[in-house]
Amino acid sequence: MQDLLQVGVISSTHGIAGEVKVFPTTDDVNRFDYLKDVILDTGREKLNLTVAGVKYFKNMVILKFKGIDNINDVEKYRGCSLWVTRENAVELDEDEYFVCDMIGLKVMTDEGEELGELVDVIQTGANDVYAVKTKEGREVLLPAIADCVLNVNLEENTMTVHVMDGLLDL
Repeated sequence: MQDLLQVGVISSTHGIAGEVKVFPTTDDVNRFDYLKDVILDTGREKLNLTVAGVKYFKNMVILKFKGIDNINDVEKYRGCSLWVTRENAVELDEDEYFVCDMIGLKVMTDEGEELGELVDVIQTGANDVYAVKTKEGREVLLPAIADCVLNVNLEENTMTVHVMDGLLDL
């Protein structure tokens, strides 16, 4: 499991007072309202920053960091990722998981056969879809619904699924 979870990527500066526009990479955009600290990954170092202000503009979040008051101080962070520790992550409901924890799970059928490895989670309007790469290198798409996904066990790194009729024929 990863210790840090990505919440956004700095896309550009905003104004001249050191604010940045952030493209959120979290499902819960409102989490920024109560976010106190973030970790900025520059590629060379990780900086701990305190959030001093939050605003929203279209699909972006505008953040102000404590102690950064000039556009020149934040321009260099364009394209850098913002992370939080697991302790500061959003609390998940039962049967909810972070995508980064699911990637790499061994996917087993309810008949005990290994189907493959979970390689991607595709977010659609209705429900997520899990992309599973089989041992043969084929990609199988499974709907993330209770009829199909029977169990996720992060400790054992497995997911048990029921393969519905015709699902593997696609």
